Amino acid sequence: MHIHPLISDSATLANLCARMADADYVCVDTEFMRESTYYPELCLIQIADDKEAAAIDPMAPGIDLKPLLDLLVENHDVLKVVHAGGQDIEIVYNLTGKTPFPLFDTQVAAMALGQGEQIGYSNLVDSWLGIAVDKGARFTDWARRPLDARQIEYAIGDVTHLSKIFPKMLERLRKTGRGVWLDQEMERLGDIANYANDPDLAWKRVRISGRKPDVLGRLKALARWRELEAQAKDLPRGRIVKDETLGDMAGHPPKKQADLARVRGLSATWAGNDIGGRLMAAIEGAQPLGDDELPPRDDRKPGLGKEGSLVADLLKLLLKIRSRDIDVASKLLARTDELEALAAGVRTGLPMLEGWRFDQFGRDALDLVEGRLAFAVIGGKLKMTRTEDAA
Repeated sequence: MHIHPLISDSATLANLCARMADADYVCVDTEFMRESTYYPELCLIQIADDKEAAAIDPMAPGIDLKPLLDLLVENHDVLKVVHAGGQDIEIVYNLTGKTPFPLFDTQVAAMALGQGEQIGYSNLVDSWLGIAVDKGARFTDWARRPLDARQIEYAIGDVTHLSKIFPKMLERLRKTGRGVWLDQEMERLGDIANYANDPDLAWKRVRISGRKPDVLGRLKALARWRELEAQAKDLPRGRIVKDETLGDMAGHPPKKQADLARVRGLSATWAGNDIGGRLMAAIEGAQPLGDDELPPRDDRKPGLGKEGSLVADLLKLLLKIRSRDIDVASKLLARTDELEALAAGVRTGLPMLEGWRFDQFGRDALDLVEGRLAFAVIGGKLKMTRTEDAA
Protein backbone atom coordinates (compact mmCIF):
# COMPACT_ATOMS: atom_id res chain seq x y z
CA MET A 1 0.00 0.00 0.00
CA HIS A 2 1.30 3.43 -0.94
CA ILE A 3 1.46 5.86 2.01
CA HIS A 4 1.40 9.53 1.02
CA PRO A 5 3.16 12.33 2.89
CA LEU A 6 0.89 14.61 4.91
CA ILE A 7 -1.50 16.31 2.48
CA SER A 8 -1.79 20.04 3.11
CA ASP A 9 -2.80 21.49 -0.28
CA SER A 10 -6.08 21.44 -2.19
CA ALA A 11 -4.78 20.06 -5.50
CA THR A 12 -3.18 16.95 -3.97
CA LEU A 13 -6.30 16.31 -1.90
CA ALA A 14 -8.60 16.68 -4.92
CA ASN A 15 -6.49 14.20 -6.92
CA LEU A 16 -6.53 11.68 -4.06
CA CYS A 17 -10.30 11.93 -3.73
CA ALA A 18 -10.77 11.54 -7.50
CA ARG A 19 -8.87 8.25 -7.40
CA MET A 20 -10.69 6.99 -4.32
CA ALA A 21 -14.06 7.81 -5.88
CA ASP A 22 -13.65 4.58 -7.87
CA ALA A 23 -12.82 2.42 -4.83
CA ASP A 24 -15.22 -0.13 -3.39
CA TYR A 25 -14.60 1.21 0.10
CA VAL A 26 -12.58 3.78 2.03
CA CYS A 27 -11.58 3.60 5.68
CA VAL A 28 -11.88 6.88 7.56
CA ASP A 29 -10.67 8.14 10.92
CA THR A 30 -10.19 11.57 12.47
CA GLU A 31 -8.13 13.16 15.19
CA PHE A 32 -9.69 16.06 17.03
CA MET A 33 -9.64 18.10 20.22
CA ARG A 34 -12.77 19.08 22.15
CA GLU A 35 -11.71 19.71 25.72
CA SER A 36 -12.22 23.47 25.46
CA THR A 37 -14.83 23.77 22.70
CA TYR A 38 -18.46 22.86 22.06
CA TYR A 39 -17.76 21.62 18.55
CA PRO A 40 -14.87 19.17 18.11
CA GLU A 41 -11.86 20.90 16.58
CA LEU A 42 -10.88 18.82 13.55
CA CYS A 43 -7.09 18.39 13.49
CA LEU A 44 -6.37 15.49 11.14
CA ILE A 45 -8.25 13.22 8.75
CA GLN A 46 -6.96 9.80 7.74
CA ILE A 47 -8.29 7.87 4.76
CA ALA A 48 -7.33 4.66 2.97
CA ASP A 49 -8.64 2.28 0.35
CA ASP A 50 -6.98 -1.01 -0.59
CA LYS A 51 -4.22 0.72 -2.61
CA GLU A 52 -3.20 3.96 -0.88
CA ALA A 53 -3.51 5.87 2.36
CA ALA A 54 -3.00 9.44 3.47
CA ALA A 55 -3.36 11.84 6.36
CA ILE A 56 -4.91 15.21 5.52
CA ASP A 57 -4.26 18.42 7.43
CA PRO A 58 -7.60 20.29 7.68
CA MET A 59 -5.81 23.11 9.53
CA ALA A 60 -3.53 23.88 6.57
CA PRO A 61 -4.10 27.46 5.35
CA GLY A 62 -6.45 27.62 2.37
CA ILE A 63 -7.03 23.88 2.01
CA ASP A 64 -10.38 23.03 0.37
CA LEU A 65 -11.98 19.96 1.97
CA LYS A 66 -14.97 19.87 -0.38
CA PRO A 67 -13.68 16.97 -2.56
CA LEU A 68 -13.18 14.88 0.57
CA LEU A 69 -16.55 15.78 2.07
CA ASP A 70 -18.26 15.05 -1.25
CA LEU A 71 -16.60 11.63 -1.30
CA LEU A 72 -17.91 10.91 2.18
CA VAL A 73 -21.49 12.17 1.94
CA GLU A 74 -22.38 12.50 -1.76
CA ASN A 75 -20.70 9.47 -3.34
CA HIS A 76 -23.03 6.60 -2.45
CA ASP A 77 -21.10 4.05 -4.51
CA VAL A 78 -18.18 3.98 -2.06
CA LEU A 79 -18.67 2.29 1.31
CA LYS A 80 -17.27 4.27 4.26
CA VAL A 81 -15.65 2.06 6.90
CA VAL A 82 -15.11 3.36 10.45
CA HIS A 83 -14.44 1.88 13.87
CA ALA A 84 -16.63 3.19 16.72
CA GLY A 85 -17.26 6.03 14.32
CA GLY A 86 -19.82 8.13 16.18
CA GLN A 87 -17.50 11.08 16.77
CA ASP A 88 -16.05 10.89 13.26
CA ILE A 89 -19.58 11.00 11.86
CA GLU A 90 -20.43 13.93 14.14
CA ILE A 91 -17.53 15.92 12.68
CA VAL A 92 -18.69 15.24 9.11
CA TYR A 93 -22.24 16.22 10.10
CA ASN A 94 -21.04 19.50 11.63
CA LEU A 95 -19.24 20.34 8.38
CA THR A 96 -21.94 19.26 5.92
CA GLY A 97 -25.27 18.78 7.69
CA LYS A 98 -25.16 15.19 6.39
CA THR A 99 -23.70 11.88 7.53
CA PRO A 100 -21.45 9.54 5.52
CA PHE A 101 -23.36 7.00 3.44
CA PRO A 102 -23.26 4.04 3.10
CA LEU A 103 -21.62 3.14 6.41
CA PHE A 104 -19.90 0.13 7.92
CA ASP A 105 -18.70 0.24 11.53
CA THR A 106 -16.27 -2.54 12.42
CA GLN A 107 -17.09 -2.26 16.12
CA VAL A 108 -20.76 -2.98 15.36
CA ALA A 109 -19.80 -5.78 12.97
CA ALA A 110 -17.65 -7.32 15.71
CA MET A 111 -20.81 -7.58 17.83
CA ALA A 112 -22.34 -9.89 15.20
CA LEU A 113 -19.17 -11.99 15.19
CA GLY A 114 -19.07 -12.58 18.94
CA GLN A 115 -16.29 -10.11 19.82
CA GLY A 116 -18.20 -8.27 22.53
CA GLU A 117 -20.28 -5.12 22.56
CA GLN A 118 -17.55 -2.47 22.46
CA ILE A 119 -14.29 -4.01 21.31
CA GLY A 120 -11.56 -1.37 21.21
CA TYR A 121 -9.53 -0.62 18.12
CA SER A 122 -6.28 -2.04 19.53
CA ASN A 123 -7.95 -5.32 20.46
CA LEU A 124 -9.62 -5.49 17.06
CA VAL A 125 -6.28 -5.11 15.27
CA ASP A 126 -4.65 -7.67 17.52
CA SER A 127 -7.42 -10.24 17.06
CA TRP A 128 -7.63 -9.93 13.25
CA LEU A 129 -4.06 -9.10 12.25
CA GLY A 130 -1.94 -10.16 15.21
CA ILE A 131 -0.42 -6.67 15.39
CA ALA A 132 0.15 -4.77 18.64
CA VAL A 133 -0.81 -1.14 18.07
CA ASP A 134 1.63 1.48 19.33
CA LYS A 135 -0.38 3.50 21.85
CA GLY A 136 2.32 6.07 22.51
CA ALA A 137 0.71 8.85 20.48
CA ARG A 138 -2.82 8.50 21.88
CA PHE A 139 -2.53 11.62 24.00
CA THR A 140 -1.01 13.82 21.31
CA ASP A 141 -2.16 17.42 21.12
CA TRP A 142 -3.30 17.08 17.52
CA ALA A 143 -3.89 20.82 17.19
CA ARG A 144 -0.19 21.64 17.58
CA ARG A 145 1.91 22.13 14.47
CA PRO A 146 4.10 20.80 13.08
CA LEU A 147 3.17 17.13 13.52
CA ASP A 148 6.19 14.86 13.50
CA ALA A 149 6.65 11.73 11.39
CA ARG A 150 5.84 9.38 14.31
CA GLN A 151 2.53 11.09 15.00
CA ILE A 152 1.50 10.92 11.34
CA GLU A 153 2.58 7.27 11.08
CA TYR A 154 0.52 6.44 14.18
CA ALA A 155 -2.54 8.22 12.79
CA ILE A 156 -2.36 6.63 9.32
CA GLY A 157 -2.03 3.21 10.93
CA ASP A 158 -5.60 3.52 12.13
CA VAL A 159 -6.90 3.33 8.55
CA THR A 160 -4.26 1.07 6.98
CA HIS A 161 -5.00 -1.63 9.56
CA LEU A 162 -8.74 -1.12 9.06
CA SER A 163 -8.40 -1.51 5.30
CA LYS A 164 -6.94 -5.00 5.86
CA ILE A 165 -9.44 -5.99 8.55
CA PHE A 166 -12.58 -4.96 6.67
CA PRO A 167 -12.35 -7.52 3.80
CA LYS A 168 -11.63 -10.31 6.29
CA MET A 169 -14.57 -9.25 8.44
CA LEU A 170 -16.85 -8.98 5.42
CA GLU A 171 -15.92 -12.48 4.28
CA ARG A 172 -16.70 -13.93 7.69
CA LEU A 173 -20.03 -12.14 7.79
CA ARG A 174 -20.87 -13.61 4.39
CA LYS A 175 -19.89 -17.12 5.47
CA THR A 176 -22.01 -16.91 8.62
CA GLY A 177 -24.90 -15.15 6.86
CA ARG A 178 -24.86 -12.39 9.46
CA GLY A 179 -24.27 -9.40 7.20
CA VAL A 180 -27.99 -8.64 7.05
CA TRP A 181 -28.01 -8.42 10.85
CA LEU A 182 -26.08 -5.17 10.63
CA ASP A 183 -28.32 -3.21 8.27
CA GLN A 184 -30.55 -1.72 10.96
CA GLU A 185 -27.59 -0.88 13.21
CA MET A 186 -25.78 0.93 10.40
CA GLU A 187 -28.92 2.91 9.55
CA ARG A 188 -29.22 3.92 13.20
CA LEU A 189 -25.56 4.97 13.29
CA GLY A 190 -26.04 7.20 10.25
CA ASP A 191 -29.27 8.82 11.46
CA ILE A 192 -28.67 12.57 11.53
CA ALA A 193 -30.92 12.87 14.60
CA ASN A 194 -28.03 11.41 16.61
CA TYR A 195 -25.80 14.38 15.77
CA ALA A 196 -28.13 17.36 15.49
CA ASN A 197 -27.91 18.45 19.17
CA ASP A 198 -31.46 19.82 19.18
CA PRO A 199 -31.57 22.44 21.99
CA ASP A 200 -35.16 21.44 22.78
CA LEU A 201 -33.98 17.93 23.67
CA ALA A 202 -30.90 18.96 25.66
CA TRP A 203 -32.75 18.63 28.99
CA LYS A 204 -32.84 14.84 28.57
CA ARG A 205 -29.09 14.70 29.17
CA VAL A 206 -29.46 16.25 32.63
CA ARG A 207 -30.18 13.88 35.50
CA ILE A 208 -32.76 15.18 37.92
CA SER A 209 -35.00 13.40 40.43
CA GLY A 210 -38.75 13.72 40.33
CA ARG A 211 -41.31 14.19 37.56
CA LYS A 212 -42.99 17.49 38.45
CA PRO A 213 -44.10 19.09 35.16
CA ASP A 214 -43.20 22.65 36.27
CA VAL A 215 -39.69 21.66 37.40
CA LEU A 216 -39.02 19.69 34.22
CA GLY A 217 -40.41 22.53 32.13
CA ARG A 218 -37.90 24.93 33.69
CA LEU A 219 -35.14 22.35 33.17
CA LYS A 220 -36.07 22.10 29.49
CA ALA A 221 -35.96 25.90 29.12
CA LEU A 222 -32.68 26.20 31.01
CA ALA A 223 -31.01 23.38 29.08
CA ARG A 224 -32.13 24.95 25.80
CA TRP A 225 -30.70 28.32 26.91
CA ARG A 226 -27.38 26.66 27.87
CA GLU A 227 -27.15 24.75 24.60
CA LEU A 228 -27.63 27.92 22.56
CA GLU A 229 -25.07 29.81 24.67
CA ALA A 230 -22.54 26.97 24.30
CA GLN A 231 -23.06 26.78 20.55
CA ALA A 232 -22.77 30.54 20.10
CA LYS A 233 -19.59 30.77 22.19
CA ASP A 234 -18.18 27.38 21.04
CA LEU A 235 -17.62 26.35 24.65
CA PRO A 236 -18.38 23.05 26.42
CA ARG A 237 -21.78 23.00 28.11
CA GLY A 238 -20.19 22.61 31.52
CA ARG A 239 -18.18 25.78 31.01
CA ILE A 240 -21.44 27.73 30.71
CA VAL A 241 -23.26 26.10 33.64
CA LYS A 242 -22.84 22.66 35.19
CA ASP A 243 -25.69 20.14 35.20
CA GLU A 244 -26.04 20.31 38.98
CA THR A 245 -26.61 24.05 38.87
CA LEU A 246 -29.24 23.69 36.13
CA GLY A 247 -31.06 21.12 38.24
CA ASP A 248 -30.92 23.36 41.32
CA MET A 249 -32.33 26.35 39.42
CA ALA A 250 -35.06 24.20 37.87
CA GLY A 251 -36.19 23.07 41.32
CA HIS A 252 -35.63 26.38 43.11
CA PRO A 253 -35.77 29.12 40.48
CA PRO A 254 -34.35 32.57 41.30
CA LYS A 255 -37.14 35.15 41.36
CA LYS A 256 -35.12 38.04 39.93
CA GLN A 257 -31.78 38.51 38.20
CA ALA A 258 -30.13 39.94 41.29
CA ASP A 259 -30.69 36.56 42.97
CA LEU A 260 -28.23 34.94 40.53
CA ALA A 261 -25.39 36.32 42.65
CA ARG A 262 -26.40 33.85 45.35
CA VAL A 263 -26.75 30.79 43.12
CA ARG A 264 -23.95 28.34 43.77
CA GLY A 265 -22.00 27.62 40.58
CA LEU A 266 -22.74 30.96 38.87
CA SER A 267 -20.55 34.03 38.62
CA ALA A 268 -21.78 36.93 40.74
CA THR A 269 -21.49 39.16 37.67
CA TRP A 270 -24.48 37.37 36.14
CA ALA A 271 -26.67 39.34 38.53
CA GLY A 272 -26.32 42.29 36.17
CA ASN A 273 -24.95 41.22 32.78
CA ASP A 274 -26.54 40.10 29.49
CA ILE A 275 -26.03 36.38 29.91
CA GLY A 276 -27.74 36.52 33.28
CA GLY A 277 -30.61 38.39 31.63
CA ARG A 278 -30.98 35.66 29.02
CA LEU A 279 -30.95 33.02 31.75
CA MET A 280 -33.77 34.78 33.61
CA ALA A 281 -35.74 35.16 30.38
CA ALA A 282 -35.49 31.38 29.89
CA ILE A 283 -36.84 30.73 33.39
CA GLU A 284 -39.65 33.26 33.03
CA GLY A 285 -40.71 31.82 29.67
CA ALA A 286 -40.70 28.19 30.82
CA GLN A 287 -43.90 26.18 30.50
CA PRO A 288 -44.75 23.01 32.45
CA LEU A 289 -43.82 19.84 30.59
CA GLY A 290 -46.74 18.15 28.85
CA ASP A 291 -47.82 14.61 29.70
CA ASP A 292 -46.45 13.36 26.39
CA GLU A 293 -42.95 14.59 27.29
CA LEU A 294 -42.76 13.37 30.87
CA PRO A 295 -40.10 10.67 31.37
CA PRO A 296 -40.98 7.21 32.71
CA ARG A 297 -41.31 6.88 36.44
CA ASP A 298 -38.23 6.26 38.54
CA ASP A 299 -38.48 2.47 38.35
CA ARG A 300 -38.37 2.82 34.53
CA LYS A 301 -40.74 -0.13 34.28
CA PRO A 302 -44.20 1.41 33.76
CA GLY A 303 -46.92 -1.20 33.98
CA LEU A 304 -44.55 -4.01 34.96
CA GLY A 305 -45.26 -4.50 38.64
CA LYS A 306 -43.46 -7.13 40.72
CA GLU A 307 -44.47 -10.10 38.58
CA GLY A 308 -43.63 -8.31 35.36
CA SER A 309 -40.21 -7.41 36.73
CA LEU A 310 -39.57 -11.09 37.40
CA VAL A 311 -40.58 -11.92 33.83
CA ALA A 312 -38.20 -9.23 32.56
CA ASP A 313 -35.42 -10.85 34.60
CA LEU A 314 -36.20 -14.21 32.98
CA LEU A 315 -36.02 -12.58 29.56
CA LYS A 316 -32.61 -11.16 30.42
CA LEU A 317 -31.46 -14.66 31.37
CA LEU A 318 -32.83 -16.02 28.09
CA LEU A 319 -30.97 -13.28 26.22
CA LYS A 320 -27.74 -14.19 27.98
CA ILE A 321 -28.17 -17.86 27.08
CA ARG A 322 -29.05 -17.19 23.46
CA SER A 323 -26.22 -14.71 22.89
CA ARG A 324 -23.82 -17.29 24.34
CA ASP A 325 -25.20 -20.11 22.19
CA ILE A 326 -24.95 -18.24 18.87
CA ASP A 327 -21.84 -16.22 19.85
CA VAL A 328 -23.20 -12.71 19.34
CA ALA A 329 -23.25 -9.62 21.55
CA SER A 330 -26.54 -9.55 23.46
CA LYS A 331 -26.99 -5.83 22.75
CA LEU A 332 -27.35 -6.65 19.04
CA LEU A 333 -30.22 -9.05 19.73
CA ALA A 334 -32.30 -6.94 22.13
CA ARG A 335 -32.05 -4.05 24.56
CA THR A 336 -33.20 -3.91 28.15
CA ASP A 337 -36.08 -1.53 27.46
CA GLU A 338 -37.42 -3.94 24.81
CA LEU A 339 -37.36 -6.85 27.25
CA GLU A 340 -39.24 -4.81 29.84
CA ALA A 341 -41.78 -3.69 27.26
CA LEU A 342 -42.38 -7.31 26.19
CA ALA A 343 -42.80 -8.33 29.84
CA ALA A 344 -45.33 -5.50 30.26
CA GLY A 345 -47.44 -6.82 27.37
CA VAL A 346 -46.18 -4.82 24.39
CA ARG A 347 -46.28 -6.87 21.19
CA THR A 348 -45.74 -4.32 18.43
CA GLY A 349 -42.98 -1.92 17.46
CA LEU A 350 -40.19 -3.92 19.09
CA PRO A 351 -37.15 -4.63 16.86
CA MET A 352 -36.67 -7.98 18.59
CA LEU A 353 -40.03 -9.13 17.18
CA GLU A 354 -39.07 -8.35 13.59
CA GLY A 355 -36.81 -9.81 10.90
CA TRP A 356 -33.69 -11.75 11.84
CA ARG A 357 -33.96 -10.76 15.52
CA PHE A 358 -37.31 -12.55 15.74
CA ASP A 359 -35.80 -15.70 14.26
CA GLN A 360 -32.75 -15.64 16.52
CA PHE A 361 -34.32 -14.47 19.78
CA GLY A 362 -37.73 -12.79 19.61
CA ARG A 363 -39.74 -15.96 18.91
CA ASP A 364 -38.32 -17.68 21.99
CA ALA A 365 -38.74 -14.53 24.08
CA LEU A 366 -42.42 -14.38 23.11
CA ASP A 367 -42.85 -18.09 23.85
CA LEU A 368 -41.27 -17.61 27.27
CA VAL A 369 -43.62 -14.82 28.36
CA GLU A 370 -46.63 -16.70 26.95
CA GLY A 371 -45.80 -19.98 28.70
CA ARG A 372 -44.56 -22.09 25.79
CA LEU A 373 -40.91 -22.13 26.87
CA ALA A 374 -39.23 -22.94 30.18
CA PHE A 375 -35.75 -23.18 31.66
CA ALA A 376 -34.19 -26.56 32.38
CA VAL A 377 -30.82 -27.90 33.52
CA ILE A 378 -29.68 -30.61 31.13
CA GLY A 379 -26.32 -32.27 31.60
CA GLY A 380 -25.31 -29.56 34.03
CA LYS A 381 -25.98 -26.82 31.47
CA LEU A 382 -28.85 -24.32 31.53
CA LYS A 383 -31.01 -24.71 28.43
CA MET A 384 -34.47 -23.82 27.15
CA THR A 385 -37.21 -26.46 26.91
CA ARG A 386 -40.55 -26.35 25.13
CA THR A 387 -43.27 -26.85 27.71
CA GLU A 388 -45.17 -29.22 25.42
CA ASP A 389 -41.97 -31.28 25.04
CA ALA A 390 -41.52 -31.37 28.80
CA ALA A 391 -45.11 -32.50 29.22
